[in-house]
Amino acid sequence: MDESTRELVVRAMSEDVGAGDITSRATVPGDARAVARIVQKQPGVVFGLQVAAEAFSQAGAGDLSEREPEGRWRDSVPAEVALVEGLARALLAAERTALNLLSHLSGVATLTARFVDAVRGTGVVILDTRKTTPGLRALEKAAVVAGGGRNHRMGLDDAVLIKENHIALAGGLAEAVRRVREAEPRREVEVECRGAAEVEQALAVGADRLLLDNMEPVELRAAVAARDAARPDGRASLEASGGITLDNVAEIAATGVDSISVGALTHSAPALDLSMLLRPA
Repeated sequence: MDESTRELVVRAMSEDVGAGDITSRATVPGDARAVARIVQKQPGVVFGLQVAAEAFSQAGAGDLSEREPEGRWRDSVPAEVALVEGLARALLAAERTALNLLSHLSGVATLTARFVDAVRGTGVVILDTRKTTPGLRALEKAAVVAGGGRNHRMGLDDAVLIKENHIALAGGLAEAVRRVREAEPRREVEVECRGAAEVEQALAVGADRLLLDNMEPVELRAAVAARDAARPDGRASLEASGGITLDNVAEIAATGVDSISVGALTHSAPALDLSMLLRPA
């Protein structure tokens, strides 16, 4: 467990427990021990058990034992995915933090798996975005990978993406690309395009990758044709983005783009339903 994740769990536990769990303190003997069963209640991909384990560890409970491998789709529910044995008060203190993180990350992995399944067989890659929960980016992006997607741009410092504001401030697309090539000669240059004219211009100035923003399928097919005509070697990769849903992703994948980025994977994934049930040890 890396230090940033430990600190995240520390903050989350402090937020929830505060000065102490007054209900458990009043109702549960201090020396009582119990076994906690973490149960997956709806189909999906569980991810984040190690983060949940950190919450139990920080609360003073025992080690978490995985009962089912995470990162795999599971239809057969309810299913016991983990057990933790320890002091009952400690288990109760960690319960909400552990489940909040586990349910959210499992929700991200599950939604990603649904998108990946929807484009299976097309060769199209499902990508995440920077539309993540502040402080949870690394964990959410790990959940995307667990669901079968790929990470794209962990932050502003690891990839170039020239967008409309950069173009406006640089004085044009060609000038923006020139400046990037000069400042970051080893970086792949991606350019956001909102229509056919910008696609043509991005291809003409040698962009390595085009982000096709909020384009209809007919526009995406035209962009693929333009790329194939301008770059017979197929060197310019095409990424569709904007307005992507489970209802339209297969149609978008069929246009011939190389990848599809979906902000909803991290900003709108519904939590996977998990619960914790205790029994006396």
